[in-house]
Amino acid sequence: MKTIYFVTATNTDIGKTKACEVFLKKFAKDGKKVGYFKPCETGVEDLPLDGDSMLKLVKQLNSNFNVTIDDVVPYQFKLPAAPYVANDKNINIDINFLIEKIKNILELCDVLVIEGAGGLMVPIKKDYFIIDLIKDFQDHFPNQETILITPSKLGCINDTLLSQNMLKQRNIQFKWYINLYQDKDAFVKTTLPFYEDYFKDKLLYL
Repeated sequence: MKTIYFVTATNTDIGKTKACEVFLKKFAKDGKKVGYFKPCETGVEDLPLDGDSMLKLVKQLNSNFNVTIDDVVPYQFKLPAAPYVANDKNINIDINFLIEKIKNILELCDVLVIEGAGGLMVPIKKDYFIIDLIKDFQDHFPNQETILITPSKLGCINDTLLSQNMLKQRNIQFKWYINLYQDKDAFVKTTLPFYEDYFKDKLLYL
């Protein structure tokens, strides 16, 4: 069965792309044909940097992944902002079109890693957010699993719990990983004690 992992985070610059790289390499090492998809990327000048770097990686890991950057990142916007704000030409971001893109890409891989934009409440349309996209994809692809990336910096407890509660309210099953990239040494004193008490043995690290 084909498997989809939707990688989201508590905010922007938390390490979604790095997480995608880690998971893609792991699945490929396990003998799976991997694929990558990023519905929207903003801050695009010539090429979508995140999408392009992951596409190059996937082509190294899966020789069958014969797609273009426009297949992998269908919606590209210049302004580095939420897709709704960056979409200054009011292009229709068609969710059904994205679902069809995923179906086509799934023909080329066993495991598809989808990367979101920013955090869960980043607007794609005025009343449509990343969490809505995750839910719609999950409804069409029941084998989708959501992965929440959280930071290690001071204040991450609040962000982590808020994001987790949002996912639970929408009945979205997820796993979460801590990206130990910021305040790593302080994390052991300022955050880890609560996580160990609250989550017990459920801590996963990138």
